[in-house]
Amino acid sequence: MALLELISVTASYGAVDALNAVSLRVEEGEIVTLLGANGAGKTTTLRTISGLMKPRSGSIRFLGKEIAGASANSIVRLGLSHVPEGRRIFPGLTVRENILLGSSNRSRVPKAELDRDLDAAFGIFPDILKFADAPGWTLSGGQQQMVAVARGLMARPKLLMLDEPSLGLAPIIVQQVFRTIAAIRERGTTVLLVEQNAHMALSIADRGYVLETGRLIVEGPPATLLNNEEVRAAYLGGRVTAG
Repeated sequence: MALLELISVTASYGAVDALNAVSLRVEEGEIVTLLGANGAGKTTTLRTISGLMKPRSGSIRFLGKEIAGASANSIVRLGLSHVPEGRRIFPGLTVRENILLGSSNRSRVPKAELDRDLDAAFGIFPDILKFADAPGWTLSGGQQQMVAVARGLMARPKLLMLDEPSLGLAPIIVQQVFRTIAAIRERGTTVLLVEQNAHMALSIADRGYVLETGRLIVEGPPATLLNNEEVRAAYLGGRVTAG
């Protein structure tokens, strides 16, 4: 049984279909990447999975349970965490407070347990530890992205969904972000990664899907996508990658 499975999911903004019969799966322990240009439907896919949008039709199953149309709160409690595009750091809160907001789905959790999880989050992102008591707005874009991912991990998710974590970051920070995503999987968290940086995403993914105007056009392991002419032309600048 797949950890997450979408079967023929269609979602719309008004009369316009943003997703058209999308089917995909994520197995436990994988990093799966969802690639596509702006407007392809990547963010809509994550929003529909996490309950921020209601699908018009189709099935979404997480841990074998149907979640299509369920509330976002109930989906988070099942163990699915969504880190949206744009970081969304609360400027009036400290870095520590921003991260702790991610544990809001875990009612009646002892403070000692939250403190341990917070320490673990800072262990994954040691660069932001020294800013723990600083306002969130004072951090750089890369540091804010680390806070956003750390906040998602505070929910103790079985599946972490990341929407464009490299967006707007300097190349050296992008490399750091992707190394961290790989480390998160090594610690036991499954990852569904939405990215426009296809080369970096495929360098850490087990499998990938490519969306185009709301439809899946190709799927497979990184080697298959890297050697697909359409994918190379659209997302890799025409580069041919061995493997």
